[in-house]
Amino acid sequence: MAYKIFIDGQAGTTGLRLAGRLAGRPGIELVWIPEAKRKDIGARLSCIAEADVSVLCLPDDSAREIVAAVDVAAAREGPGSALAKSRIIDCSTAHRTAAGWTYGMPELIDIDRSTRRVANPGCHATGFILSVRPLVDAGIVSPDAALSLFSLTGYSGGGKPMIAQYEAGVPGSGGVQGGGAVSAKGGAAQVDPSLMAPRLYALSQEHKHIPEMKEYSGLRAGPVFAPIVCGFYSGMLTCVPLPRSMLRMDVSAEGIYWLLAGFYGDCPLVKVRAPGYGFTEAAGEGYLSAEAFSGRDDIEILVTGKDDKMEIVARYDNLGKGASGAAIQNMNLMLGLPEASGLVLGL
Repeated sequence: MAYKIFIDGQAGTTGLRLAGRLAGRPGIELVWIPEAKRKDIGARLSCIAEADVSVLCLPDDSAREIVAAVDVAAAREGPGSALAKSRIIDCSTAHRTAAGWTYGMPELIDIDRSTRRVANPGCHATGFILSVRPLVDAGIVSPDAALSLFSLTGYSGGGKPMIAQYEAGVPGSGGVQGGGAVSAKGGAAQVDPSLMAPRLYALSQEHKHIPEMKEYSGLRAGPVFAPIVCGFYSGMLTCVPLPRSMLRMDVSAEGIYWLLAGFYGDCPLVKVRAPGYGFTEAAGEGYLSAEAFSGRDDIEILVTGKDDKMEIVARYDNLGKGASGAAIQNMNLMLGLPEASGLVLGL
């Protein structure tokens, strides 16, 4: 028997990655909706009723709309109906801190066959929470700590409009050939000159991932957050500085490594690296590419720096563990399947 999966928003960036991972996977059957019916509430409800798990790859308002429609129809049809028993993973921001929803981070929160509503984490939030929460739980970082986060991400995180900017140029700009952005197909793209360099955004400190960072990191306040979009398709680095003044106890980089390694020892998608990992020179100099995990679904956490000035760096794909990979991980657990089934993992 195959499990049926419906992707609502199958033409979007996350939906396409999901469909690519699931198409042809043994034991999985995708429920397709005709293009002409993709905005038809009735047709989508029928697909959700048919599916064992539905994944919403929609804008926030659209996700709220279809979930509300499910709830209304389920109340009308009764507790034994297919919609009342439906299982939904929402990849939007809409339900990440909402009552009745489970935050989709199995490394911290149990997800199993009884879980009905899962809010997939945001890409920036994933690296921050996985880096910080064990330190808060262990008492190394105070819940009152004023942490900061800067995050480098590929432009696919901005969805189709941003992908179009980087890969086809901004209409009317003229653009330049080979300006640094590389298309998903691997070729140089016509881009606006302003897209050649990394771009800092969300300068108002109101980024939509901050509420979930606060809710699930164990901190009483979200971090001062500096997200940066760069001219590569997918992949990201999140970086959390840990100066000595932020620590409640005397702990070394080696000690933080062992704490994180123990915390995530049974988590198949998380790899914790010891201080010095990736460095190629005696002086401890080296480079970490934000693009290195592009196409993968796992995440790497590195402890860097010296004992008086440390940094926790997480490296992963914004479309992988930051989006569709996490959704498949959660789907697997909701179906009672091995957690890493169908995912692309490295060493």
